[in-house]
Amino acid sequence: MFFGKRLQSVVVSQFLPCNPISASRSPQKPHGTSHGPLSMTMDRTRWLKVAILISLLTICGGRELKLKHKGHLAVYNHTLATILVEYASAVYMSDLTELFTWTCSRCDDLTEGFEVIDIIFDVKHCLQGFVGMAKDLNAIVIAFRGTQERSLQNWIEDLYWKQLDLNYPGMPDAMVHHGFYFAYHNTTVRSGVVNAVKRAKQLYGDIDIMVTGHSMGVAMAVFCGLDLKVNHEARNVQVMTFGQPRIGNAAFASYYSQLVPNTIRVTNDHDIVPHLPSYYPHFAQKTYHHFPREVWIHQIGFGTLVYKVEKVCDGSGEDPSCSRSVVGKSISDHLEYYGVQMSGESTCRIAMDPRVASYSTQDLEGNFILSRDPSASVVEMKIEPSIPSKFV
Repeated sequence: MFFGKRLQSVVVSQFLPCNPISASRSPQKPHGTSHGPLSMTMDRTRWLKVAILISLLTICGGRELKLKHKGHLAVYNHTLATILVEYASAVYMSDLTELFTWTCSRCDDLTEGFEVIDIIFDVKHCLQGFVGMAKDLNAIVIAFRGTQERSLQNWIEDLYWKQLDLNYPGMPDAMVHHGFYFAYHNTTVRSGVVNAVKRAKQLYGDIDIMVTGHSMGVAMAVFCGLDLKVNHEARNVQVMTFGQPRIGNAAFASYYSQLVPNTIRVTNDHDIVPHLPSYYPHFAQKTYHHFPREVWIHQIGFGTLVYKVEKVCDGSGEDPSCSRSVVGKSISDHLEYYGVQMSGESTCRIAMDPRVASYSTQDLEGNFILSRDPSASVVEMKIEPSIPSKFV
């Protein structure tokens, strides 16, 4: 569905105009001067130098694009971040029986008592997410899995070369990478999540929706939050991500921050992924651009007096005093947030108890959804030693 008239206009700064360089006519050559090949070559060389000079002046004369944020900025809540990061970690679990019954090793602590409604698993594209009810938050929680550890290095290397190659529907001048867009919009993930949210609202009413993810899962979380807010008229949508790459250009960032203003991007110290794809501040329409609001976790101090602080950044999306102030080179900083492990199995294999499989619906390509009525008990589905989960 296109966004149409519901979109507000985007206000972004443009390059400052450089003083125009007008090319005056070349003075007439004295009578008898040769106009042979050598002279023509020199003319071409002269004009080539002028063209290069103009290009350089345009680049140097431009200023860094500043995203003008309308309305309020999201308020950072440390306690909420430490809860949602556990959901973003739990979605990596490959034993779907334990995840479905919320008995996995990452399904306790601050997320204890969470009720899974649906688990969506796209076998073809190795994508996984879940939707459920967090009664302590009085909110529907949606989480998307990030890149599997074995393919993480290749995915990070690929981020260096991702181009802005897709015009986002209904957003003039907004561009994203087709791979990010595809993972949510062109797989079974979108329909599975939207249907689960509708069921949850029927059960619990029009309560808050919190969307989270890590790494590649962030791209799906971002598009999901935008989709729910614009196309499905969800009023209270909050997005909190961990280790987020850049998703689109400045126009997309501006639209997004207007439509889903309650968004927090948590970055960890020297995590490499938030620095990718690269940001070129003087190429306004051709560069990726983060949207606000970043919270940068980093260490300060000297020697043994080192401690972590959380800096709440400005509304530009590219605050030069936050993660952009350091060189992003660490993969280990990407794999741990708030002391929580953010990775999973090195393959796309899953384990599932045969009794849990009876709760699934499957399409012709093998993609499936585990679905349950939250009012029904799932105690009997917990794994017994005599009935091990099977890998599929």
